Amino acid sequence: MNTPPTPGMLRALPLEHRQRLMRLAREVAFPQGTRIFQEGGRADRFWIIRTGTVELDMHVPGRRPAVIESLGHNELIGWSWLFSPHVWHLGAVATSPVRAYEFDATAVRSLCQDDPALGNSVARWVGDVLAHRLRSARTRLLDLYAPYGAGTGTG
Repeated sequence: MNTPPTPGMLRALPLEHRQRLMRLAREVAFPQGTRIFQEGGRADRFWIIRTGTVELDMHVPGRRPAVIESLGHNELIGWSWLFSPHVWHLGAVATSPVRAYEFDATAVRSLCQDDPALGNSVARWVGDVLAHRLRSARTRLLDLYAPYGAGTGTG
């Protein structure tokens, strides 16, 4: 089962909202191997990948972090900044050199509060990203744990 691609900001936000949001962006770079954020840390920013790849991972006691998803061009890194208590639910590490647009979460939340239409657009975009990632995680879990042929409708 294939899920549609993650809705990128360029497709998800109306031009005016995209332009206003991009005024808050700053270009950043992360060398390969850089831990961008740690699970449980303060979610005070987010990124949109321009080039490179980032893995989202989860802490597993006594083991290496478990990779949850790999992200690439035009994908959102981080959604925890939008929801209280603004703490990262996962970690993120650059698996290749990454160039990205970085956004200050407080400034974006303030912009969204001041302009409810923009806030609604951003919330819908982030919600679509979350829905896509949940569908992808569900598919991976089914592939990993469902018995072969389960749910095929035969029988």
